[in-house]
Amino acid sequence: MSECAHVIALPRPEPEPLSGTCLGCVAAGVQPVHLRLCLECGHVGCCDSSPLRHATTHFEETRHPVMRSFEPGESWRWCYEDGSIV
Repeated sequence: MSECAHVIALPRPEPEPLSGTCLGCVAAGVQPVHLRLCLECGHVGCCDSSPLRHATTHFEETRHPVMRSFEPGESWRWCYEDGSIV
């Protein structure tokens, strides 16, 4: 893993999740696939393996660059701007 400028600029401590699930999927009546947590605002969205790709949509709408897995036992982070694990 590398450190990017977007990770350095993240708020500390990590924001609280706004929900425990992908609210976009709940509203659409579909089951989310693998949850992701925005490390800038705490938004929880589903990953790109989910048909509705709410985590990526959140990035596209807000430009919040870094998210992490919100799955139990996972702690990896992804920077959309750099296109890499950070």
